[in-house]
Parts: sequence; structure tokens; C-alpha cells
Amino acid sequence: MIFSRDLRNAVARGEITVSIRRWSRPQVKVGGRYPVAGVVIEIDSLEVLPFSAVTDDDVRDSGESDRETLRERAAHSGPIDDDTLVHRIEFHVV
Repeated sequence: MIFSRDLRNAVARGEITVSIRRWSRPQVKVGGRYPVAGVVIEIDSLEVLPFSAVTDDDVRDSGESDRETLRERAAHSGPIDDDTLVHRIEFHVV
């Protein structure tokens, strides 16, 4: 998985454990391991849900300060409204 430069160190420290992505199809799989910022993360869960179902905990665990900042970061591949389906990926540093 690729993370924005400003998030990579927090991912490597284990501070970020959730990512919200606007993918047309999954780009990772549960149990898969992926290099990020000099560490390896393992995918614990992957689910598709509407953006409106993203919780406050998800926002915090993704390293964002608020829902709108998360929406903007995830929208690099297209606009996201509350009904837009997104992938919620939970992971940990191995």
C-alpha cells in the first residue's frame, strides 16, 4: 500500500492502523503483507462500506483530524459523497 509522505512515519510507528480508500476493486488482501516506510504491515480486515459509515474512531485511526480531511485525502481518485463506496482497511505493523 502507498501512503502519503506525511503519514508514512505514523504508519511505521503503528499510530495509524486504518486506511480509507476509494478503489474500484481491492488492491490488498486480508493476511497480505506490504512494505511501508521501512516496515511491513499486515492487513487484518478489508470491507466495503459507504463513506457515511466511517466512524470517528476510523477517522482518528487513519491519522486524520476530522471526517472532511479524510474525505479530501481519499478523494484523490474522484469525489466522495456520503453514499460513495470506499474500502476500509485495518492493519498492523508486523
